[in-house]
Amino acid sequence: MKNIAVILAGGRGSRAGEGIPKQFRTLKDGRTVFETCVDAFEQNEHIDEIAVVMLLEYLDQAKAIAIRKGWQKVQYWVDGGHERWESSTNAVNALNARYANDKTVSDVNVLIHDCARPFISQQLITRVCKALKSYRAVSVALEATDTIYIVQSDGRGSVISEIPPRFTLRAAQTPQAFRLSLLTKAIRHNKQPATPFISDDAGLVFHELPQQDIYVIEGEPSNRKLTFAEDFPDD
Repeated sequence: MKNIAVILAGGRGSRAGEGIPKQFRTLKDGRTVFETCVDAFEQNEHIDEIAVVMLLEYLDQAKAIAIRKGWQKVQYWVDGGHERWESSTNAVNALNARYANDKTVSDVNVLIHDCARPFISQQLITRVCKALKSYRAVSVALEATDTIYIVQSDGRGSVISEIPPRFTLRAAQTPQAFRLSLLTKAIRHNKQPATPFISDDAGLVFHELPQQDIYVIEGEPSNRKLTFAEDFPDD
């Protein structure tokens, strides 16, 4: 079964500073966040194709990088949305348009990854791809190392309402991977795509297809998300 990586690089990354989208910020080795992320999937033997989700205003810049890098697996350029769910939906629609009438392909695997997690390892990509041989939905997560509070407002501020057992908690990462048909079904079931508590694709599948198990594999601390200026390695 074909494995297609979807790189979500459609944000503007204003919280990261420097006045440019964080995917185009340069890391210590001279590569941009975007390059580093796509390089990881380009180099992995289990990835067959790559779809890049990018806002139209930055598309030429991204394509110039792709040409310079000589990436062979980048087959799709998809317009990004204003919200994460819009970008994922646009990518799923593009892949369905490609494979809907392909009688040689019954289904494909889609690995949706945040470009803002550029330090993903080859081992983690491989483990996700291998898990997809047995499961239709796979997510990556780290064990929680902090105690987590569930809070509610008392009108003056927040108060603790519940403290879940820490051993039951995991911090979600990406890639989050699914059969394309399964993710498509979840998207089409969703009548309120902007529901605030659905923050990623695993959450969408969990909410819309509650009968579907989502297998969780152990993530990596290095697979961290770059969000704020202080998240970026010092030069």
